[in-house]
Amino acid sequence: MKVFIFTALSILLVAFSAQAADGIVNVQSAFSARETADRLERLLSDKGMTIVSRVKHSEAAGKAGIDLRHTELIIFGNPAAGSPLMKCQQSVAIDLPQKALVWEDDQGKVWISYNDPGYLKKRHEISGCEEVLSKTEKALAGIAQSAATK
Repeated sequence: MKVFIFTALSILLVAFSAQAADGIVNVQSAFSARETADRLERLLSDKGMTIVSRVKHSEAAGKAGIDLRHTELIIFGNPAAGSPLMKCQQSVAIDLPQKALVWEDDQGKVWISYNDPGYLKKRHEISGCEEVLSKTEKALAGIAQSAATK
């Protein structure tokens, strides 16, 4: 029985490509880093998010003579989602607008990483905004998963 439970849990863990650690959710992408970033930006725009900036860290590093695997930060937001959180706890504004990091690891795997809304809740001691946090969590997970999968 223990072997069955262990095997079932192992399969479930492998089946989910999203991982959360230290307040960051990591979703593995089936696409190249550039295509993942393009897909993510397009999906965010389609969902009504404002793209504040797309920071191409690896390109900037190259200009400084530093070889850095593909690393891009997409900064995006929607006042209809962020403002209610700031109203609940104004300090969360330091973590807004939202950010998504698209990066390639040392084994060539591509990831989308973003702050877990649950982490923001703990970090800023947000209370009374559970519905907004839940919607944000579902939206981010759905967008990241859509950008990362075929």
